[in-house]
Amino acid sequence: MSPRKSSEEESAVRHPRETPDLFGHREAEKALLDAYRSGRIPHAWLIGGPQGIGKATLAYRMARFVLAHRNPHAPDVERATSLEIAPSDPVARQIAAEAHGGLLVLERGLNDRGVLRTVITVDETRETISFFGSTAAVEGWRVCIVDTVDELNPNAANALLKILEEPPQQSLFLLVSHAPSRVLPTILSRCRKLPLRPLASEDVIRAAAGASDRPAGDPALVEAAAASEGSVARALTLLGGDALKLQQRTAALLATLPRVDPRELHALGDSLGISDRVALAAFMDGVERWVSERLHADEANANANLPRLARLAEVWEKIARAARDTAEYNLERKPLVFSVFSQLAEATR
Repeated sequence: MSPRKSSEEESAVRHPRETPDLFGHREAEKALLDAYRSGRIPHAWLIGGPQGIGKATLAYRMARFVLAHRNPHAPDVERATSLEIAPSDPVARQIAAEAHGGLLVLERGLNDRGVLRTVITVDETRETISFFGSTAAVEGWRVCIVDTVDELNPNAANALLKILEEPPQQSLFLLVSHAPSRVLPTILSRCRKLPLRPLASEDVIRAAAGASDRPAGDPALVEAAAASEGSVARALTLLGGDALKLQQRTAALLATLPRVDPRELHALGDSLGISDRVALAAFMDGVERWVSERLHADEANANANLPRLARLAEVWEKIARAARDTAEYNLERKPLVFSVFSQLAEATR
């Protein structure tokens, strides 16, 4: 499979498989480590939380540790205080090169035209059958990372469910999810939930500084971290001052829904440029934050309008797919802007 940026950390410079450091999430890391050395680790984990906070980084960190320490009762596992593996370790190097026979990663692949798909297909998911059924590649533990389970199409989700229902011996599934509440209940019931919280600002600054080669005291970095809501990916997107201003402009227009001035939408569409991926990411980040705030507010309200809640969630999924297509096919940005605001206006009336 051709290398691509993880959907978990698309703004980061390095893919999580190449990222040795984990910022924050020490309790979650300890839960994985303790479960592994107990000898009774659950075969499937759902690592959930907002986008860009390090879920995929934690999943790869766990995969490296297990594949480097196949005996959970070995003395070095008992002494371990974290899941850290040196980048020079053979397992770490093989995983970084996508060449370790004990790790399978399910993620969106390229279609026949060389364009990144918007979903993980059933054929890709069925690779798990041959992967866990083979004995030739690697003895001992085998790990499957799904990044993300949110991107499985319905047939792919059912295919994954089948193997989760009857997991092979010494198999470990690490499912990354930005929206655990939307994962199939049948998949959820077969996973140990591991929710991750947004990072503290100081952790965002440290992680973003390393990814961007900026000093931790850089004022632009500090400002981006403050506006990131605990997401390293969001901080990296906002690191350019123009991106932060664009997101603020988007939020101001969203606040006027369901009525929006068409002239303002034209201006916003023009500001996204033609092939500026950072600007598009900043725009979509602002939209996602707005939708998320309303979904969470309605979920917490006992008198919430449930049909409107479902409609808004469905509209967001359509918007996210359209944004991915716009980025991958390098389509005009302005039609997307008008479509986003039109759909959201209708969903919130």
